[in-house]
Formats: sequence, structure tokens, C-alpha cells
Amino acid sequence: MSAVAWIALGSLAAWGWLLLGQGFFWVTDQRLPRREDLAAWPDVAVVVPARDEAGSLPASLPSLLAQDYPGRAQIVLVDDGSTDGTGEVALALAERYGGLPLRVVTPGEPEPGWTGKLWALRHGIALAKEHEPEYLLLTDADIAHAPDSLRELVAAARTGGLDLVSQMARLRIATGWERLVVPAFVYFFSQLYPFRWVNRPGARTAAAAGGCVLLRTEAAERAGVPVTIRHAVIDDVSLARAVQRSGGRIWLGLAEKVDSVRPYPRLADLWRMVSRSAYAQLLHSPLLLAGTVVGLTLVYLVPPVALCAGILRHDPAAGWAGGLAWAVMAATYLPMLRYYRQTPLLAAALPFTALLYLLMTVDSAVQHYRGRGAAWKGRTYARPSATPES
Repeated sequence: MSAVAWIALGSLAAWGWLLLGQGFFWVTDQRLPRREDLAAWPDVAVVVPARDEAGSLPASLPSLLAQDYPGRAQIVLVDDGSTDGTGEVALALAERYGGLPLRVVTPGEPEPGWTGKLWALRHGIALAKEHEPEYLLLTDADIAHAPDSLRELVAAARTGGLDLVSQMARLRIATGWERLVVPAFVYFFSQLYPFRWVNRPGARTAAAAGGCVLLRTEAAERAGVPVTIRHAVIDDVSLARAVQRSGGRIWLGLAEKVDSVRPYPRLADLWRMVSRSAYAQLLHSPLLLAGTVVGLTLVYLVPPVALCAGILRHDPAAGWAGGLAWAVMAATYLPMLRYYRQTPLLAAALPFTALLYLLMTVDSAVQHYRGRGAAWKGRTYARPSATPES
């Protein structure tokens, strides 16, 4: 057999392992468990870190204010140094819509060693604890919740004995680039952190989706968060790991009633979303970067290349191996496309989307070594070596 055929067989073998040995990551059935109403509903504080979110709040904050929650709940919105009137917009929306009580606070600029979001969460959680809530809902300012979202999160946590319940918000899809890139973002995330592995008792895999995290206050204190993860760029995964390491039980699934309202209409917007933290996900390791490039190439890029080479060079082994690997790849992507209500034809384009993610990851590393670190909304965070240890 030719070298191309052998490489294509390696790709096919990798897909066989991914299909069956990676926690069935491609199945999208990990949804919030349906629970009966509780006899007594615990107190909850909703903490919303917000930086320059005046444009998103009109589509998200009213959904929090209107939560149909039987117990006592309050909202603390932390205006993290906004320059667009975020705090004023939040207060105006609360006056207009009523609902849950809202408090808007400003923590000032982060101290050295803190990322902006975690600094805001630290301040918001400290204020929320004054009312001794049993649970904290940590949710982003661009996340909209169905009226019974909080009720279902608390019921699932309380009846399931869970310390952290997180839902991957359904991201917005309206443009061609969003259709091409957004479902793949969640697909790749679930491949890296299979939800089934996260959710089983005694799991070693830990992850969360930062847009929607219900956290037991006692578990937060036991894990020492957010202080112990204060310099984390990927704060949601770091939070889940801290809770898990301290003995807490965590759960992660796809959302049905939690949606992101943030638009990413251009490829440049999606590129920034991925590249700002991709190299941090690889622990800023050149070896992990090299392994990722090789892995993405073998798994996603080799199949279509081998199929084309097999056809053009009359190499049946390369063509069949590449074509079958591409077919398996596309089949595993179909459940995520159905979840996002997108055409199944996009499954065939997954190799191209993977190439975009590969380039975004390499760009993330390039920006890191240029000294720019992770940049978000006007802040650039130093390299980890320059930040204090926990």
C-alpha cells in the first residue's frame, strides 16, 4: 500500500477510537434532568459580571428579572469598568420590567493576578453572601434564560445532590460564518471534555460552561473559588476542576432554555472568540500545540485529502480509507447540527471548519509569544509566568 493509504488508515483507526472510546462525545443527549418541584425552595443569588454589555442587556437581563422562581432570589450585576453605560442600562431595565430585585455594583480595576471576570465574580459573590444564599447562579450578561430556567437548575442540583450544574448555552446562529463555525465549537468542546465523563460520579474529567453555572455556596467556599482560580483565562473549566478537586459533584449538559444573544456575524469575530483562549487551553505548551496540529491534521484533514488522492492517483486503498473516515466524521457531527437546527449538508464541511480552528489555535500561540497574552474587551492578560501562583 502507498504511504497515503497507510496515513488514511491511521485516520480511520483514530475515528474508530473517537466513535466508541471518547465517551460518546458526539451524542447530544446530556440535558438537564427533569425533576419534580421541591417542598421548599432555597435562596439563590444571581451574579452577572458585565463589561461593556449595554448592547446585550436589553435582550438578556429582562429574562433574569422575570424568573418564575418560588423561593427568594436576587440579582447582583457587577459593572466591571464599563465605558458604555452598562450599569445605567441595567438599572433602567430593572425599573421598566420589575421582577427580581437588582443591585448594580462596581468593583474597580482588577488587582494584579486577577482576570477581569473573576475579579467581578469575587466582588459579586462577596456581596451576594450577605444574604446567605444556598446557591449562586453565575451567568454572563449575554445569556437569556427561559422563565423557569432557575427553577429547573435548582431542582436538578438539589434532588441530584450536585454541587455544580452547568449548561452550555445555545449560541446564536444567524449568518453563514456562524452556521459553519458555531456548532463545531460546541462539538470540539464536547470532544475534548465528553459530557458523560464529566457527569459520572468520581469522574476525573471536569468542565463547565461559564455562561450558566449554578454553584452551591458551600461548595464554592470549600473550593476557595474564585480566589484559587483568580488568574485563569478559561475560568469555567478551572472552576469545575476546583469544585471537583474539593470533593464536589458536577454536571454539564446542553441547554434547551438558555441562549446566548451575542452575535458573531463575521469570521473575524469568531476568530477572536476562539483564538483569545485556545493556546491557554493547551497550557501554553509548544508540545501540546504541536500534538494538536498533528492530531487535527490526521483526524480531520487527512480523510478528504486521501479520498481525493485515491481518486486522482488510482489508489483504491487510500480512497476507501479516506472516504470512510470522512463519512464517520460527518456522521458524528450530525447530532450537533440537529441540536442547532442546521442543514446536515454542513457535516461534509467539517474538515474545512477544523482547518479554521487549527489556524485559530496557531494564531493564539503566535499572539502569546508576541507578548499579547489573552485579550478581551480592552484588557490584555499577562503570560501565566508573570502571574502569581494560587
